[in-house]
Amino acid sequence: MERIVVGASAPDFVLKDQNGKEHSLAGLRGKNVLLSFHPLAWTGVCVRQMEALEMNTERFAELNTSAFGLSVDSVPCKTAWAKSMNVERTPLLADFWPHGAVARAFGIFREEDGISERANIIIDPDGIVRWIKVYPIGEDPDFEEVIQTLGDLNVNV
Repeated sequence: MERIVVGASAPDFVLKDQNGKEHSLAGLRGKNVLLSFHPLAWTGVCVRQMEALEMNTERFAELNTSAFGLSVDSVPCKTAWAKSMNVERTPLLADFWPHGAVARAFGIFREEDGISERANIIIDPDGIVRWIKVYPIGEDPDFEEVIQTLGDLNVNV
């Protein structure tokens, strides 16, 4: 599947977070959405990526943005992992079954590995993809760049 492009309508989805709460993209209309994909829970770079989301919760709120961490891990795995990291405000979504369906819909599923790419995707309040960045698997995403991009998008609304 080809990677989704900037300007495309984001595919809707419904996924459960670490607390079993369902989140749908359609239910977030009117807000920016940051989908922060990470390959697997319990790995060093992924831990830092999710901790960065949690640390920036207030900044995302100021930018009218709902931020989510996503991986192919199950809800019980996400629950234990969130507790281990003290991630309480950031929903960690389980793209578990069908395995990687959301990552596939966005064209960032790594078939050979059974995981998603490490990527940040910003969707605007109308459900349009406005920014995509895929990172090397072993690289921490630059959340200052994400914050700056969100700020730039909000100026241009």
